Amino acid sequence: MEVQIFGTKKCKDTQKALRFFKERRIKVHFVDLNERAASSGELRRFEQKFGVEALLDRDSKRFRDRGLHVAHLPEPRILPLLTDDPLLLRTPLVRNGNQLSLGLAETTWKEWTKSGS
Repeated sequence: MEVQIFGTKKCKDTQKALRFFKERRIKVHFVDLNERAASSGELRRFEQKFGVEALLDRDSKRFRDRGLHVAHLPEPRILPLLTDDPLLLRTPLVRNGNQLSLGLAETTWKEWTKSGS
């Protein structure tokens, strides 16, 4: 089993995800969104499962700093915005093969480790 985690080193939930898999000796490929953005294809995969609105972290400091909290943001504009500015993503985004999770999802991760997929 190997997981891919998208997030930032400063994000508490991303740190928890990294620790969760490390404690279980599961190989992790970490993508730091400060250094490299997720590809639009990767983001589309998460969008199909959770919806584009769920990917956008409206509570983040970055969202407020960009003035987006006062703007009406139609759904068709969200994915391009997240591709251009990955720090607006709700993190961590975790992928285990074709299985996906968004945010802190320890229950889901435990299911993955039980099935060993």
